[in-house]
Amino acid sequence: MKSVLETINGGTQYLEKRGIEEARRNMEHLLAHQLRCTRMELYTQFDKPLEEADLSPLRDALKQRGEGVPLQHLLGEIHFHGRDFICDGRGLIPRPETEELVEMILKDLSANYASAPSILDVGCGSGVLGLTLAAELPGSHVTLADISSDALALTRENAAKLGIENVTTLPSNLFGNVSGTFDVIVANLPYVPESEAETMAPELKHDPALALFSGADGLDLIRSFVPQAVNFLKPGGIIAMEIGHDQASQLHDILESSGFTEIEIRKDLCGISRFPFAKHL
Repeated sequence: MKSVLETINGGTQYLEKRGIEEARRNMEHLLAHQLRCTRMELYTQFDKPLEEADLSPLRDALKQRGEGVPLQHLLGEIHFHGRDFICDGRGLIPRPETEELVEMILKDLSANYASAPSILDVGCGSGVLGLTLAAELPGSHVTLADISSDALALTRENAAKLGIENVTTLPSNLFGNVSGTFDVIVANLPYVPESEAETMAPELKHDPALALFSGADGLDLIRSFVPQAVNFLKPGGIIAMEIGHDQASQLHDILESSGFTEIEIRKDLCGISRFPFAKHL
């Protein structure tokens, strides 16, 4: 029988040959998931022999990872801002940059709202953005809207899993079924140009196309979203978004022409202008 260490080393080599980045980290995650332990706990049992009952499903997961199936889908979850969310093909795999957006929004809200705000998350996907805000601001109410019934089902499952109750889910194409006004509107809408579909990493091809692509330059949906958002924000309300690495100047123009003020395109940790923030006065 193979030991834990031998299995890690063998799986790492298998993934490296197939061009998987951070192959050892991937292998450790897969093995820890199979053994129902943490990655750190693996290091305390390197000599432990593994039974075929564990090795057989591990081989299948390893094969899928080598073929480009995202690690998050194989694990069935992703850690986001201190919580473990269900993660599968019904929603976009959350990116680390979106956690940065959450931090910025929370900081702005603590500075601008004495009472709990009303929040709308448009294109919520798996719900990580809106649900995290709801969990961090338990006095608030967050409406999560998406055109995809699959995504909304995933959002509801995540809300139930995490015990987040101050939320409402709403099937809606942008603002089509939305009523009322909000203190904050957040959105991580599709922003990838359709021309990039063929050159994307294999893992990204497992995300729903509906959550990725938006026209020739990636801005079709955003061009529709921003002008409508003005009508659903309270006076002094904030809009906060995530965009592509080369879309800052276009977003500034779209926000300005739609009547927004105090427009700021904030940078991510890599120095990329990634997060448009603006106010409706």
